[in-house]
Amino acid sequence: MGLISSLFGAKKMPIHVDDANFTAEVTQSDIPVLVDVWSPGCAPCKQLEEVMLALRQQYDGRVKICEMNSAGAPRAAVRLKIAATPTVVYFKGGREVERVTGFRSSVYHQETIAEVFGVAKKRS
Repeated sequence: MGLISSLFGAKKMPIHVDDANFTAEVTQSDIPVLVDVWSPGCAPCKQLEEVMLALRQQYDGRVKICEMNSAGAPRAAVRLKIAATPTVVYFKGGREVERVTGFRSSVYHQETIAEVFGVAKKRS
């Protein structure tokens, strides 16, 4: 661990989900899950990456933040009926409870997490 990481803490990355671990990480999770489905070359997907990183820090241990490359997880993408990227799918108790397609701000996702999961972000 580098000096800056030890002083400020390493950024926690979203959990990578693919066909092999989708069930274990998403549908069998004990806590609510948010899955960011993206595709290579998608500009809005790249924008959403920073939002997901921030959400990962804010909800650590209370909401599982995952990312899934639709091209790298074709069976899971079909299972989720992904028609466009980015698509963010919210799961609670192993079931889909909400979804949004296209870029949305961190405030949008914070409000949705509070509404559908009943989880508030950590205070700074």
